[in-house]
Amino acid sequence: MASGLPTAMDRPHFIGIGGAGMSGIAKILAQRGAKVAGSDARESATAESLRTLGATVHIGHDAAHLASDATCVVVSSAIRADNPELARATELGIPVVHRSDALASLMEGLRPIAVAGTHGKTTTTSMLAVTLSTLGLNPSYAIGGDLDAPGSNALHGDGDIFVAEADESDRSFHKYAPEVAIVLNVELDHHANYASMDEIYESFETFVGKIVPGGTLVIAADQSGAAELTKRVRDAGDLKVVTYGESEGSDLRIHKITPRGLTSEVTVILNGKFLTFTVSVPGRHYAHNAVAALAAGIALGIPAHNLASALGSYTGVKRRLQLKGEAKGVQVIDSYAHHPTEMTADLEAMRSSAGDSRLLVLFQPHLFSRTQELGKEMGQSLALADASVVLDIYPAREDPIPGITSALIIDAAVAAGADVRAVHDKSEAAAVVAGMTRPGDLVLTMGAGDVTDLGPQILAELSKP
Repeated sequence: MASGLPTAMDRPHFIGIGGAGMSGIAKILAQRGAKVAGSDARESATAESLRTLGATVHIGHDAAHLASDATCVVVSSAIRADNPELARATELGIPVVHRSDALASLMEGLRPIAVAGTHGKTTTTSMLAVTLSTLGLNPSYAIGGDLDAPGSNALHGDGDIFVAEADESDRSFHKYAPEVAIVLNVELDHHANYASMDEIYESFETFVGKIVPGGTLVIAADQSGAAELTKRVRDAGDLKVVTYGESEGSDLRIHKITPRGLTSEVTVILNGKFLTFTVSVPGRHYAHNAVAALAAGIALGIPAHNLASALGSYTGVKRRLQLKGEAKGVQVIDSYAHHPTEMTADLEAMRSSAGDSRLLVLFQPHLFSRTQELGKEMGQSLALADASVVLDIYPAREDPIPGITSALIIDAAVAAGADVRAVHDKSEAAAVVAGMTRPGDLVLTMGAGDVTDLGPQILAELSKP
């Protein structure tokens, strides 16, 4: 089993070290004994958690932050070419390593499980990490979100399994060679990098082709894109394909999903026998994620009944239907959903949990390109709520696209019969939403940007005398 430092990564410098994916790799390297350094745009709990592991974290980007003895500079696709630390690395001749290559090097000599799909990756990776840890298998893992505390997105374990989220957005998941790969769904997204579904399929086919000979592909049977991918790869090389879902022909068939408040009871049929377990997050979408995790564990040779029992120990991940608190009888929950399919899944889950109560949504669109391509579908998803507030688009790494605003979403939502309004000043949003509530309501802050910061502000507004 490999557990040492990859070549030339004993003194790495991370540009954007506070990001979910970057911080996880930095944490594992620090736990393996590397002298980790890096920079981020702002102070955060993640930065502080890295410091507790001995990492040096600078705030702001400056060429002076890069030590001359750094053995490599790690970047993600979000780092622009004019970053001063990246320019300094070029001047000094320090190797620049993409985040995916760094992660791939950490998996060498281990038994990797790579979790891919347009959405659901973080939840499924987290379920596997918690389940395998509960069983005493001490896996290493790198997740795109924190479990229950800042910095809990990654761990160097002393077991031989490595669970990793495999990002398709920039094709970086082509770098991995997993023993088991999960494909949760295949949909058109990341429009800056993919022009068509054909390109998406080709990219996922390449990923599947990286599975080691004799390895296993666990793939959804119910989602049309995944089903099409299965047709394309089923006869490819020395590969075992295991389908899961509610469809009749699924290898691991979901017999029943029973909602129980903010949890679900899931029954599957495995080798002709029923197996029932609890998923401690609500909704059909998350039940399917749990079954994918179950199938991956079985593919590694772990007894199904042990996995099913341990899956119940998973209690969620930050920003995936995370309860932020309650004030004056109103619960505030945070959702990372930003693609229409994710939005619909989380809204349906919350609608089921709400019962006769109202569901209010504060939505922040993420990326101009995504809004341009999927804004109509986002608006249609919001029709599942009783009322919604839509913020301006969170740009992240993108420059504005002329004519593309959150009005595209609002217009589609209104056309679908939704009660929706725009708030352009984010500083006013918490008060607006709090003013809409009444006791018993559920409020969902939704989006991949900084809308997550508004949940506590809504609670504070509700708590005012």
